[in-house]
Amino acid sequence: MNAPLPDIAAHTAADHSPLEWVGMHDIALPLQLHGQRLGARADAGVSLKQGRGIHMSRLYLALQHLESQELSPPLVRQVLQAFLDSHLELSDCAYLRLRGEALLNRPALISPLSGWKAYPFEVRAHLDANVFHVELQVQIDYSSTCPCSAALARQLIQQQFAADFGDQPLSHDAVLAWLGSTQGQPATPHSQRSRATLQVRLDTQAMALPLLELIERAERVLGTAVQTAVKRADEQAFALANGQNLMFCEDAARRLHGALLRQPGLSAFHLRVVHAESLHAHDAVAASSLNWSPA
Repeated sequence: MNAPLPDIAAHTAADHSPLEWVGMHDIALPLQLHGQRLGARADAGVSLKQGRGIHMSRLYLALQHLESQELSPPLVRQVLQAFLDSHLELSDCAYLRLRGEALLNRPALISPLSGWKAYPFEVRAHLDANVFHVELQVQIDYSSTCPCSAALARQLIQQQFAADFGDQPLSHDAVLAWLGSTQGQPATPHSQRSRATLQVRLDTQAMALPLLELIERAERVLGTAVQTAVKRADEQAFALANGQNLMFCEDAARRLHGALLRQPGLSAFHLRVVHAESLHAHDAVAASSLNWSPA
């Protein structure tokens, strides 16, 4: 007869002071989200009120509930409850953090081309004495053209036009040719790859993760989401969109704040935009929030 295997974690330690968080970090697992099977990473943990340690394998096994069902707040709560149920008398708080990339197929602006774009996201959840909350975070890349550089470029174009034509009579053909030459474009505004990070706290009764809604709403108000596959017609349309959509980081943050105010099902939010400057060696940053405090 085999002897029972030792359970060292069940032994009382000399120091059994409580710990706020004990668990595992960076667990690989698949998720189902918006009909896609995604590779993701999880951090799973519980509090430790007493005893030497927790049963980490029980947390790992509970994560299997996420593999074959659509990711949603009720499913996340079910997993957190399984964490606690497997640690009766040991834990009263459960934590879960999931991170991955949603892949969306995005059409080009003019041509029939399309391509895949990745949107990094995180889901953070906490269950404490039947108080449950879940947060969703998503990153969205876009292009921004500096209004100041656009004004300075326009001034240089005016100065070049005056220098080239002076007081001589103007003809339509001459002006049109000048505008199409490098001489007619002595300066261009600078644009930069920019990123918005949206963090939202969902209402307690939320049944779904509004990831697609947040992405669509944000890209609509920003106006110049980065593209995937393009032809020259798409590139020209994108240049036109940037030229008609000048914005500082402050402008982008205000647009997104207004968009999140109109998003139903949120109890709080925090947003941060970063414009990776092409002029400076540093970034321009703006942030805004509503009813937000770190969980």
